[in-house]
Amino acid sequence: MGDKLLQVKDLYVNAGEKEILKGMNLSINKGEIHVIMGPNGSGKTTTANAILNNPAYTKQKGNILFEEKDITNLKTDEIARKGIFMSFQLPEEIPGVSVTNFLKYAKNKATGKPVKVFAFRDELKTYMEELNMNPKNMERSLNVGFSGGEKKKNEILQMLVLNPKLAILDETDSGLDVDAIKTVSKGIEMFKNENNAVLIITHNTKILHSLKVDYVHVLVNGQIVKTGNQELAKEIEENGYKKYTTNHSQE
Repeated sequence: MGDKLLQVKDLYVNAGEKEILKGMNLSINKGEIHVIMGPNGSGKTTTANAILNNPAYTKQKGNILFEEKDITNLKTDEIARKGIFMSFQLPEEIPGVSVTNFLKYAKNKATGKPVKVFAFRDELKTYMEELNMNPKNMERSLNVGFSGGEKKKNEILQMLVLNPKLAILDETDSGLDVDAIKTVSKGIEMFKNENNAVLIITHNTKILHSLKVDYVHVLVNGQIVKTGNQELAKEIEENGYKKYTTNHSQE
């Protein structure tokens, strides 16, 4: 099978009647952290939703392969069971369902195996200590009354518990203070190993200050127009996207 994990090939995607992705290409190998950056409206969140086949987005052309198998038209839950996780920009609140019970249910669905309660609670406790989370939150309704930082930590906790092959983090750093961003970065480092990968979608560079990444992609007008390393993110932080928005050709 090799190290190929995700391949997005010449992908065109519409949201309603509007064409958002216009020939998107992306390749992620095991053990890598990739970042997609770009100005608002460039197609970043659409990319994440297209990979998970959110029905609000319509694929017009192209293919998505995961572990070299075509997942382009699979249902979202089938894609998730293959090992793709997505954290949301605005995490859902679920009244009446505790953090513990939600995670237990999600892990059972992801693995298809019964969750061993005591081992599971010990696992949760360890992760929450590492993420500096209040243990009392385990019995609170999922995200109800949580601050923005607590919600994002919950998403990272879900990622660690579910242990997917590919974690897609959509604007996980949005609205967070410096300490919360460091905690999220720590969670990503705890998760990443040589057999999985991370795709971070963001419009700024804050999360990259405390996280080492392998590739940075600039997405403009539905296409990746530049790929580089962490230095590319620094350049964008200093100069913005103007250089790339005025020239959509592949560099």
